[in-house]
Amino acid sequence: MTIKYALLLVLTFLFLNQQQAQENYSHHFTSHDGIKIAFTDEGSGQTIVLLHGFINSGSSWNKSSVKKELLKSGYRVIVPDLRGNGNSDQPENGEAYQNNAEVKDLVALADYLKLEHYWAIGYSRGSIVLAKLLTLDDRIQKAIIGGMGADFTNADWDRRLAFADAFSGRAELTELTRGAVNYATSIGANLKILGLQQDYQPVTSPEELSNISIPVLIICGDVDTDNGDLKELQKLIPKSNLKIVTGDHNNTYKQENFAAASLEFFNSN
Repeated sequence: MTIKYALLLVLTFLFLNQQQAQENYSHHFTSHDGIKIAFTDEGSGQTIVLLHGFINSGSSWNKSSVKKELLKSGYRVIVPDLRGNGNSDQPENGEAYQNNAEVKDLVALADYLKLEHYWAIGYSRGSIVLAKLLTLDDRIQKAIIGGMGADFTNADWDRRLAFADAFSGRAELTELTRGAVNYATSIGANLKILGLQQDYQPVTSPEELSNISIPVLIICGDVDTDNGDLKELQKLIPKSNLKIVTGDHNNTYKQENFAAASLEFFNSN
């Protein structure tokens, strides 16, 4: 084999690998109202959908141990960018976020991928979206709610209202909201869209949560206390368990202890 031919083989191999990587990271589908939703689709086996948090996108899971460990353990991992985030369309009108539009996107994604059943992990705002999804899609057989207590069950949750007003510019920044708004501004995020996401954030009532019949694991960092009572949330979901790990709201989902708890839950019968 000549050096020239060997070099050609190497370059071909690298090109094919790069092409495959691009395919993994360039999927889109058109959702229920014409909005294009981006998602990644990696691995094979039992499907697990990961839902990202506020001022974030699906790429945030690339920094986490849990995604790496799920893929290493033989799971298929699907990660959407919720509408208004990442590589998905970013409409700036309120109608695009009303009536649980983000949740309907996820139902449409499962339809598009022809998933007969799947599991899911949400973190922070992703958990809020996931909670509503659990009441609407019976294809989910196991779920993890991360970084969230029971406060999201209140339609008039003061924290949500404060962030909605701050990001929309309807209120002056406060000690509660200043850090988040300044961070979003520093990374060039669209504040109007973030305000709309808070205005029309899904609300899942205690009564709806009480009808969830699948196993649910609630995972939260030991110094993550801003989003309500964890034990109260556990009481509201019949087949749920609570796991406290070391961490705060911004880093818990990235850590190995979150990954270990998730894998233990998913690998159990």
